[in-house]
Amino acid sequence: MYHLLRKLGFYLVALWAALTVNFAIPRMMPGDPVEIMLSKLGQKGPVTEDTREAIEALLGTGAGRPLWSQYRDYLAGLAHGDLGVSVVFFPAPVSTIIGQTLPWTIGLIGLATVISFLTGVGLGTLAGWKRGSWMDNLIPVTTMFQSVPYFWLALILLFLLGSVWPLFPLNGGYDVYEVTPGWTGEFLGSVVYYGTLPALTIIISSIGGWMLGMRNMMVSTLSEDYMLTAEAKGLRPGRIMRRYAARNAVLPSVSGFAISLGFVVAGSIVTEAVFSYPGIGSALLQAVGGNDYALMQGIFLIITLSVLGANLLVDLLYSVIDPRTRAQS
Repeated sequence: MYHLLRKLGFYLVALWAALTVNFAIPRMMPGDPVEIMLSKLGQKGPVTEDTREAIEALLGTGAGRPLWSQYRDYLAGLAHGDLGVSVVFFPAPVSTIIGQTLPWTIGLIGLATVISFLTGVGLGTLAGWKRGSWMDNLIPVTTMFQSVPYFWLALILLFLLGSVWPLFPLNGGYDVYEVTPGWTGEFLGSVVYYGTLPALTIIISSIGGWMLGMRNMMVSTLSEDYMLTAEAKGLRPGRIMRRYAARNAVLPSVSGFAISLGFVVAGSIVTEAVFSYPGIGSALLQAVGGNDYALMQGIFLIITLSVLGANLLVDLLYSVIDPRTRAQS
């Protein structure tokens, strides 16, 4: 219990520090969201001083207002679930924008990350178990794809599979002309079809790291004394590989996988930019370009919560998977 309370206390302090940095960074950027909002309204007609004051009150960035007052209102808004109003998507609330874009990112990046992890760990297990085989020789090829700049790999796949051989669409999340959004087979099929190429890019670029890491841990684990004991007992090779070697070798990969899941919420900004995918990464790009403090803070908050939650989860899982961590702590 003390071990759990200590970890929870650490993560609460980390959460407060992250929220404070989340508040400070957008305000250190050049530009004024109020002026951006006024320039948009000015295109439709004259803007009065009352309008300026109303927008400053709405965005919480009044002229001459001290930062501590903005910080107090920021924390109070978070406590009540109020993330503010977006400047870029005015007058939509930030929570609405996040609610619309987050499922797209989780569906694409999340599934691609899980598939990449499971495939890479599985192939790495076989490569480490059968050193010198064709599976082991496949690792340099997968790591080569990982070393290629991500945006360059995305553009190559987009050119080959979207233009030269038009197997997949070039951009978008679904067919906006033929399909109506909803929980229908036609819409879900369109989402899968449009998301296949971005997901394939993510899998190809990340599978090499999981495979190489798991292969190296397998080789290290196979030299342990308990592996020799398991062979001396006459256990089947398949059981030794799964229950003794892979189960211990996968522990570092589980930690890395949890951190990767935390950053799934951040999305892959490059992927969503190249493929014009309607995820949270695209919303973050627009927020940065428009100095949208509220939307940036809301997205960073979701990213922070997901990363801290993933790390806390892996800490708790480690205590279950490897009891030695409880004894050390």
